[in-house]
Amino acid sequence: MTATATSVQLKAAGVATFIVFGINGLVFASWAARIPAVTETLNITPGQMGTLLLCVAAGSLIALPTAGYVTGRIGTANTVRAAGLVAALAGVGISLSLAAESVPATAISLFFFGIGVGLWDVAQNIEGADVEHKLGRTIMPQLHAAFSGGAFVGALIGAGLSILGIGLPAHLLVIAVVVAATTFVIPKYFLARIPAAPQSSGEATTPTARSAWSDRRTLLIGVVVLGATLTEGAGNDWIAKAAVDGLDVTESNGALMFAVFVLAMTVMRFFGGKAIDAYGRVPVLRASMAAAAIGLTLFVLAGNIWLAMVGVALWGIGAALAFPMGMSAAADDPKRAAARVSVVSTLGYIAFLAGPPLLGFLGDVIGIRMALLVIGIPILVALVLAGAAKPLRDR
Repeated sequence: MTATATSVQLKAAGVATFIVFGINGLVFASWAARIPAVTETLNITPGQMGTLLLCVAAGSLIALPTAGYVTGRIGTANTVRAAGLVAALAGVGISLSLAAESVPATAISLFFFGIGVGLWDVAQNIEGADVEHKLGRTIMPQLHAAFSGGAFVGALIGAGLSILGIGLPAHLLVIAVVVAATTFVIPKYFLARIPAAPQSSGEATTPTARSAWSDRRTLLIGVVVLGATLTEGAGNDWIAKAAVDGLDVTESNGALMFAVFVLAMTVMRFFGGKAIDAYGRVPVLRASMAAAAIGLTLFVLAGNIWLAMVGVALWGIGAALAFPMGMSAAADDPKRAAARVSVVSTLGYIAFLAGPPLLGFLGDVIGIRMALLVIGIPILVALVLAGAAKPLRDR
């Protein structure tokens, strides 16, 4: 529960949350944009790279179900601090492991990186939903625009460092320092939490993740987010590699293709809040899924880099709003927000983190570009079930 906040405190909390989302995106893209460099450094196939990506997924999927409980106990600010420290230390581990060309050490480091990112993500979304609720207007897409903006900057940095021949180990060491510093300082501006009063045996207990798992609406929102975020996760992890392999472009051009994807997501998320307020979550969610399906198909079937780039941009536009809308829908009831956001995040991240590695295995058989067409199926499922995200006040 949060204390009553003044307008100044709300503004400060909103800015702080925006920055935390942006740093999170920077961290993610610093890794994702240079996946081709990792495969080259470690001399592994896309399928073996998929195994490494599963290590990130495993770490996050262990952290996510408990994230609601953790934030309820120590608050969103302290959770972000702890998660940022874990992610930063894991980044150092990844850097040293790549320098030593050790696949096992890289896998272990990526596992802990997944734990840090998972806790961090849930905490920042709970904080963002709380600020959004108190402001009385849609801001979650803008917060996720900060994530995409950070990812865009990270992708450009990755492309530039690749052109300059600067290795990924040195790149990740610098990022780790930035993460440790910012996640320690910025969360002090988050909304203050009032410790929950002890309850007597006759009082209702605080909603938990266990009870949220039995809530039909929460589960349906989670399935929608699961299908919708698979297209975002696949784009984040495989656009650069698919462009390099399928279009025969350089690594730097592959990173730039990824940058176009995250730029399209950033722009759509920045302006998407107004569209949601004007037309409603459900119509915008359905339109988003249609755009993602068209863009994905165009990218896979394009015969040249320019047409593929148009497809990537449309794909990014379509993938932009699904996850933030899912988080807002899960947090419609503030009293149950932490537990329900944790559940929806867990279901969404099953696709966001575990799906792309499985695409890597399929890519070994049919090529990673063609493998991406498989995600059209869960996109259609999300399109059909989008009505679950309808706001509670409209029911």
